Amino acid sequence: MCVPLEELDDLRRRMEQERPTAWDDLPDIALYMDQLISYMPRQLIRFDGGAPLTSAMVNNYIKDGLVPRAEGKRYGPEHLGYLTAVVALKHVLSVRDIGALLQAGRETGKSSPELYAYFCDALDRALRDTAQALDPQAAEQDLARLALELAVRSYANQLACARILDILQPAKDKKHKKEG
Repeated sequence: MCVPLEELDDLRRRMEQERPTAWDDLPDIALYMDQLISYMPRQLIRFDGGAPLTSAMVNNYIKDGLVPRAEGKRYGPEHLGYLTAVVALKHVLSVRDIGALLQAGRETGKSSPELYAYFCDALDRALRDTAQALDPQAAEQDLARLALELAVRSYANQLACARILDILQPAKDKKHKKEG
């Protein structure tokens, strides 16, 4: 008998509906670190509370070049946009790979709002595709199969992503050697 699981329905609904704030709707006033930290959980879907973003993490992301430096200890939409991408991507990529990916985006000549919109569109497509894979009528005995299918899809996507980043990074290393 197929009995809809409330948790699965909630997951599907959230994956279909919850999205990061659009660039034009991000706070247009500069935020201090504590305000930034309290704003960020609204940007991505979370279930378990997980490890919260800390000021030390933000400072490390800045040191690693993932996020631009603060403007007088104040953070604006650009910082929120980059942090949203970093917080999402850190679940599947190393800091080095996130840096390479963000740098490749910057080198396209696109503005921060354009890069953020691209990230949000890609996230939207991924969340919708995954939500559609969740059968709202799944029986409890189907959950292990569903979890396996999602894990294998994650593996395949991560494998392709890692190879593309490997291809991208040596090209940058060669370019830097020629310039030096």
